Amino acid sequence: MSPENVQEAEQYGGQQSRGIVEFAAETHRPESREKVVAFKFGGTSLLGAKRMLHAAELVRQATRTSRVAVVVSAMKGVTDQLLALARLVDCGNLAEAKRKADSLLRLHADVLFELELDELDHQRVWQDLRLLGRDLLHEVSSPVRAGNEARHDSLASFGERFSARLFAAALDACDVSAVPVTSSEFVLTCDTFRDAKPDMEETRRRGRDVLQPLLESGLVPVVTGFVGATRDGRVTTLGRNSSDYSGAIIAHVVDADELVIWTDVDGVYTANPNESSEARLLHQLSYEEAHALASAGAKVLHAEVLPLAAETEMVVWVRNTFNPEFRGTRIGPSVGQLGHENSQRGAA
Repeated sequence: MSPENVQEAEQYGGQQSRGIVEFAAETHRPESREKVVAFKFGGTSLLGAKRMLHAAELVRQATRTSRVAVVVSAMKGVTDQLLALARLVDCGNLAEAKRKADSLLRLHADVLFELELDELDHQRVWQDLRLLGRDLLHEVSSPVRAGNEARHDSLASFGERFSARLFAAALDACDVSAVPVTSSEFVLTCDTFRDAKPDMEETRRRGRDVLQPLLESGLVPVVTGFVGATRDGRVTTLGRNSSDYSGAIIAHVVDADELVIWTDVDGVYTANPNESSEARLLHQLSYEEAHALASAGAKVLHAEVLPLAAETEMVVWVRNTFNPEFRGTRIGPSVGQLGHENSQRGAA
């Protein structure tokens, strides 16, 4: 195992409901650190140094009671920039592609500077980012081959790879020992680029070999979401908006008791709260209820998350990174009259 090998609201939260520490005490066994939780952070939660440090503090608090594995998206907007860069390469506009690649490296370098690490750590992480930037430039400088979807996936993977390196540094800044891990080391997929399907049995076997030693040694693995690889080592992606699915895959690999999807809303709603004034927050759902909502068109989670969670009866939480004191939505095995409880809340 080699961890991420680099060759390749100013005030958050409020005083609503229970605090993150109280939540952790309720949901984790205090007598043991064997409980495992997987955190997945979306791109909005990681947009810039301040948000990364805020998310890192949520992880730090969770490590008091649990072993924690983290899955990260690219910073918001970065994947779109990388795909635009890929289109420039396809058109043969390599000069502009190189300029955009340099701009992406500078964007992440600015975040590193704002993390305000000590000089030694800053230089170490900067060297890693520079090597990633070099690899990105190499990708856009390679001979153009028509219809090269493999290149598109390889380029798209850089957002998560930059993000994992920076978030591991943010955790270190919060006194949490962390190591970035490239998911393409163990997430084995088919070769349907841009929408690759993982081989879960092989992914679980490989992933345990990579992640379990890190967790057992007290490290927090920071794993790239969205990314896998074919059996012959070509980088693939699991499709747009698949980082929730990546979170579920990693949670499955490490036998997590819970998967927490950290996002920018308070939980799962009956409708899009930005579009409907009648949207109600659902505090608790069974897998079946969540699936029914998704089938009816509600934006709940990636379609593959719930079946994977139900397989091991893993509890899934949808919570707001910027309002961590709020409990969020719990999705899990039926625990008696969940639908009745939600209907009563809605009528209140």
